[in-house]
Amino acid sequence: MSRQLVVGTATCGVAAGASRVLARLQQVVADGKLDVEVTETGCIGLCYREPLLEVRDGGARRLYADVTPEMAEKLARGEESDPSVSAHLLRIGDGDDVDGTLHHQKRIVLSRCGSIDPGSLPQYLETRGYQALRKALGMKPADVIAEVLKSGLRGRGGGGFPTGKKWQFVAAQPPGEKYVICNADEGDPGAFMDRSVLEGDPFSVLEGMAICGYAVGANHGVIYCRAEYPKALVRLRAAIRMAEEAGYLGTNILGSGFSFDIHIKEGAGAFVCGEETALMASIEGRRGMPRFRPPFPAISGLWGRPTNINNVETFANLWWILLEGGDAFAAMGTERSKGTKVFALAGKVRRGGLVEVPMGMPIRQLVTEIGGGVGEGRTFKAVQLGGPSGGCIPAAMCDLPIDYENITATGAIMGSGGMVVMDDTTCMVEVARYFLSFTQAESCGKCTFCRIGTKRMLEILERITAGHGEPEDIDRLLDLGQKVKQSSLCGLGQTAPNPVLTTVKYFREEYEAHIREKRCPAHSCNALVQYVIQADRCNGCTLCAKACPSSAIVGERKKPHEIVLEKCIKCGRCIATCNQGAIAKV
Repeated sequence: MSRQLVVGTATCGVAAGASRVLARLQQVVADGKLDVEVTETGCIGLCYREPLLEVRDGGARRLYADVTPEMAEKLARGEESDPSVSAHLLRIGDGDDVDGTLHHQKRIVLSRCGSIDPGSLPQYLETRGYQALRKALGMKPADVIAEVLKSGLRGRGGGGFPTGKKWQFVAAQPPGEKYVICNADEGDPGAFMDRSVLEGDPFSVLEGMAICGYAVGANHGVIYCRAEYPKALVRLRAAIRMAEEAGYLGTNILGSGFSFDIHIKEGAGAFVCGEETALMASIEGRRGMPRFRPPFPAISGLWGRPTNINNVETFANLWWILLEGGDAFAAMGTERSKGTKVFALAGKVRRGGLVEVPMGMPIRQLVTEIGGGVGEGRTFKAVQLGGPSGGCIPAAMCDLPIDYENITATGAIMGSGGMVVMDDTTCMVEVARYFLSFTQAESCGKCTFCRIGTKRMLEILERITAGHGEPEDIDRLLDLGQKVKQSSLCGLGQTAPNPVLTTVKYFREEYEAHIREKRCPAHSCNALVQYVIQADRCNGCTLCAKACPSSAIVGERKKPHEIVLEKCIKCGRCIATCNQGAIAKV
């Protein structure tokens, strides 16, 4: 084929309309018998510009953003000079995109995402795929572990434990049945790193698991992936089948005498199953609840056998480390946090999506230069790192380099890489209430303080955001938060109070305003705001009155209107309808 049209059909692309773009392309090419090949790819990370379509013509490549089915048809016919098409040109070749999102990035885990067809083993092999496994099989297992130790790679699932040391523990156990588990139970609100890697480059995860299996002496692998990731599961199953048929998985891999198989276990969406002992219980068919440690999984894990557990991103780094060397990986990052890290940028940021940057990049640079900052007229306020188990870091501290130690020192955690950006319209008390409502609902209930303590904390936060807070509530939150941290069995319970503790630490004045002044500084909590019409801006068009479901807006046509506060249900439809910007929350 002389030309290729490649459509990004990861979940983000499909949500934006990529399926319609792909269907139109396939129809146009088939009907017109065009000499064009239509293929799919994963997420390149530019989620805010989906659907994305790349034209590959010989050695030239051009990436188009915000593609519609009509644009796709023109691209299929080669009408790239059409102004309605050329205006959407985002990137040429390997250069930076027009918005600059790809600038400053160093892509290892994401290097193939958005580039290759995740369903094509030949394309994976063309991009050095399975060369690392071949190299590892020619080494001694201890030498493979030594290379991973040299790299300084730490677990990207949140704990940050040195990957090579974890492998050493498993390898040191007596020969016999051992397991390798890939934790793909990504449940944090605002996190989609693992999903995107599984959808865009599943072979790299399989290769990493096989390398690990060889190094630690395991012959069986399990991928624990939540069932809410249907596209990831489809592509994983296809990748496993193709790898088995080609001899990269199964018996006597590449004639080495080493055998390794991988199976998938679908999780039912319980957040607690991201904790490794609860995850193993779920695989074994039991209720997903944490257990006491020791013994640690390296000694007694799945089915009571030595088990190594890493997450998707950790495994996806291994091919690069084996091919480029541990020293090359360790040359990136900071003294104690090496290599790169994938982050999912979400929230009040202009350019939401996936980014991969060297450890040590300041948070502010990631948010403002790569993410484009917050919306026009808004002020960058904070980031939430680590999901529901993480914490909020104020903008004043966002010149902090990103690494495990610096982030932990703030009271937040690195987590798996979810980064929710907040601006001045975000109420930090409401943020704490939201995340605590999530962890409280997801508590497995085994520990009294996690089960009941988070419930009591949530009740206090709900009372504060409803305007019924008491002066003693802040101290109650701090006291309960510390007790939940100290008395919970697993890491999820121990970190559940983090959003509350960090928002009180850095935004205490907002709590006090809610409690003492019955006022929400961000004008976010409905119980503490009023909707008013600014007479000097209202032209009496009556649009807001027609949209109001409670008939709370009164006034004559072409004259300023008013809101009857007693009738106002604070639904926000008037603000959304007014095209004069005349309605505000105070």
